[in-house]
Amino acid sequence: MTHDRKFRLDRRELMTLLAAATGATTSGKAVAGGGATAAAVAAATGARKYKSMFPHDSLRDWMADLERRGLVMRQKRVDQDAYEMTAIAYRMMDCLGMYEAPAYLAEEVKIDGKWQKGPVIFNNMGPWDTEAIALGLEPIPNHGIETYRIAIQYMLDLLENNGGKLPQIPPVEVTREKAPVKEQVYTGDAIDITRFPFITSNPGDSGRYVNTGSVFTEDVELGKNFGTYRCEIKGPRKMGVNPEPGQGAWKMFMAKKERGEKEAVVSIVLGQDPIVWTISGSAIAKSGKEDEMALAGGLRGKPVEVVKSETNDMLVPANAEMVIEGIVPLDAPMEPEGPFGEMYGYLGLKKSENFFMNITAITCRKDPWILNQFTGVTRGFVTAPLEGASLARLRKLSPQIVAFHSPVEATGFGFLSIKKTKPGQALSIGKKIARIVPISKIVVVVDDDLDVYDRTQMMFAMGSRWQPFPATEIIESARGMPLDPSSPNRPMSSKIIIDATRQWPEEGGPEEYPALNRTLLEDLAPESFERVDAEWGDMLEDWLRLRRRRV
Repeated sequence: MTHDRKFRLDRRELMTLLAAATGATTSGKAVAGGGATAAAVAAATGARKYKSMFPHDSLRDWMADLERRGLVMRQKRVDQDAYEMTAIAYRMMDCLGMYEAPAYLAEEVKIDGKWQKGPVIFNNMGPWDTEAIALGLEPIPNHGIETYRIAIQYMLDLLENNGGKLPQIPPVEVTREKAPVKEQVYTGDAIDITRFPFITSNPGDSGRYVNTGSVFTEDVELGKNFGTYRCEIKGPRKMGVNPEPGQGAWKMFMAKKERGEKEAVVSIVLGQDPIVWTISGSAIAKSGKEDEMALAGGLRGKPVEVVKSETNDMLVPANAEMVIEGIVPLDAPMEPEGPFGEMYGYLGLKKSENFFMNITAITCRKDPWILNQFTGVTRGFVTAPLEGASLARLRKLSPQIVAFHSPVEATGFGFLSIKKTKPGQALSIGKKIARIVPISKIVVVVDDDLDVYDRTQMMFAMGSRWQPFPATEIIESARGMPLDPSSPNRPMSSKIIIDATRQWPEEGGPEEYPALNRTLLEDLAPESFERVDAEWGDMLEDWLRLRRRRV
């Protein structure tokens, strides 16, 4: 079934892609990635040629690349005391959608009655195009899903060409003189985190937050880790640190407490390059034993430059905007934290006990750029690296798996396509996914003729192929997400598996399943689409572009 493409890629364009892309299929599930494929895509779709800025060494490099592509919206001044930036984020989603809205940059922001120099940025990885740009690929203009598909295949190719593992390039240490993040250093009484333009994102939040920091931690037994956790600003030299149970920093803090250690040192990195930021917010390093900085270097094709922290021995990205160093007391009473607007779009719980840190140093660029995340409103990071790596792992588990997708705008759904070979297989594989992937609360399994990236096709499958009985299974309790507002026993959750594949007679389905009308058209009048594309394809593309401009 190929109606996901509509008129976005005509048959001639697709055939050009297929000629250059290894393993591509007309069902639109495997348009291969890699340098040759990216070039073929650009040729086939008239993609604009840009001189490559990949790899992006800093947030500033990344934003410059987006801005030259017309993917940044700038404003001079925004009053966040009136929550104007928050409302802008929602309006951007209302008008443009989560995958079309541009990155946003405000040059000055009013915070607590004072105008503070920015810039403050959000949605820096919102548009579809960023999925390709972050990996050094050229996006297909006006073809977001196809761009995403190429990024996914690029990740699968990386794994296949590297023995099933992601490539690694160890970081390279540089002197402080060559580290922009050391341009300004604050220690002792000079430390004041409130002087920087961190905002209160939502009226319901408990205060201003650092919510895009990569929290670097180390442990003698567990190794090194960095992850993104919300950090409430509690005062000029004090912040909360909020890893959820089971996350890397939480495991390290608890391991230290069990050994009787009294404190943990941390370095929180802000304004990271796009690959370090993506790894920080996702589970690409699945085992927890990989060197995440080396993984970032492997995906960048170039080592990350690192520099030693001021008050601890941790190495941090030298081209970051800011590093906040501190000590987390492990023998002192924990402190309340939150609430904070979280990833499901609901206000997160207020916590009665949470880790906190005393800030020992702040190093930063002159006039550092601040990235804010409106969690649950906009996209946080590009997801193709995570989904590509996850898909490769899932295919090892069940070779029948074709594609898997967790839509950011519908947290909790997991769409899975399989090449079904026996009765009951969809429910069986779906149950495995539900138990393995915590975020997948509603697992919808479809046939491999449907495209998991097309929401319309997923609804189509549920409406026309799914029979709630017997093609449904409920799991009463499995590991879910600790931030799921519907769960009475976090992080546990009930889950549902929906078998929306064509039901075979052995599964209670009809003796004969009718053919799709579109399939009949493609089979019985195979030249019809070529005729329409040749005669009217440009007109339809022009109409689509005009409609988007009007919106």
